[in-house]
Amino acid sequence: QVPLVESGGSSVQAGGSLRLSCAASGRSFDTMAWFRQAPGKEREFVAAMRWRGSPTYYGDSVRGRFTISRDNAKNGAHLQMNNLNPQDTAIYYCAVKMGSESRIATSYEDWGQGTQVTVSP
Repeated sequence: QVPLVESGGSSVQAGGSLRLSCAASGRSFDTMAWFRQAPGKEREFVAAMRWRGSPTYYGDSVRGRFTISRDNAKNGAHLQMNNLNPQDTAIYYCAVKMGSESRIATSYEDWGQGTQVTVSP
């Protein structure tokens, strides 16, 4: 079983953009999602995508700014993040589960190590 691997985290100024990637080569899943966790806060749902047909779902705080899309080559997904603000600063985690999409972190079965996104004012 190949671990989930996130990449693309970096430090940017407010208003900038980043593109995160999650690779799940060798794994089977029905839904891939992104969560984030900032210091002192609970893990927050960001976006999810069902592999078959690729319907997408977003948390209220990122809707209209972030886009999740399927990456066929890596059996994973990208998270395009535009118009970033300091409130987006967090460790971003990729997660997968069998079955339908969910906003609840505990419903996901496997997680990556996370990638740090820092947005300065």
